[in-house]
Amino acid sequence: MSVPVLSRPEAAVASPTDGAVVSAHAASHEVTRRRRVALIARGRRARLASTVAVVLALAGVNIADHLLGWNTMWLGPLGAVALLAFARWQGLTWHQLGLARHTHARGIRWGLGVIAVVASVYLLGILLPSTRTAFLDARYHLPPAGALLTAFVMIPVGTVLLEEVAFRSVLWGFLSRHARWWQVLAGSSFLFGLWHVLPAMASATGNAAIGSAVAGLGPFAKAAVVGGTVAFTALGGVVAGELRRRSGSLFASVGMHWATNALGVLFGLLAWRLAG
Repeated sequence: MSVPVLSRPEAAVASPTDGAVVSAHAASHEVTRRRRVALIARGRRARLASTVAVVLALAGVNIADHLLGWNTMWLGPLGAVALLAFARWQGLTWHQLGLARHTHARGIRWGLGVIAVVASVYLLGILLPSTRTAFLDARYHLPPAGALLTAFVMIPVGTVLLEEVAFRSVLWGFLSRHARWWQVLAGSSFLFGLWHVLPAMASATGNAAIGSAVAGLGPFAKAAVVGGTVAFTALGGVVAGELRRRSGSLFASVGMHWATNALGVLFGLLAWRLAG
């Protein structure tokens, strides 16, 4: 009588090649993981480099404007177009830039509302003799035609267009790839404040109210004006950035920026007339 042979289950039989297969699979997985990590790191470095490039470009434009005397009437539009083209080339969407079509109407409504608020505040400032001197800026002591040209052409084209595209659109979009929204708001606003260092150096002599406020500081007067201007414009950048964030549109901050600058010129015209 033959003795039956007991066979072991196939799963229990270990092939001599099983360990090698598992080892090769693990090695392949590790190589894939390392490549993926390297690509992510390379992408982060590229995004950081593009953000730094934008900041350096803005510094160059600021120097060209205020130290080299380049004409902002062509520098502003050209710079805005170049920044937007670079942002799109780097992969930013119109939504990331605050220029998505579906946000236009909401942004315009926000912008018009802010213009109305700023106009009301300026009107109150003009009516009160104690605050009227703040509007007596020698740079804008202009005839009516000159004031209108400045408010509706030179400021929108030469100032608002470039600064809004730079700080609340392109720089905002680039920073949003690295940081949370509050960090983007703080960073763009701080850089917006620094943007005003060079023009602030002429404010002490151009504005009667500012000049009298720092007259007692002697050699520190200019530093006080520059520091105050940076702080004030950085705070304005926070408000403008928050408008842009809440509305999702660049047009909201454009409305505020135009109102604070252009209406200042128009109400300044009225202040000069009342003072005369």
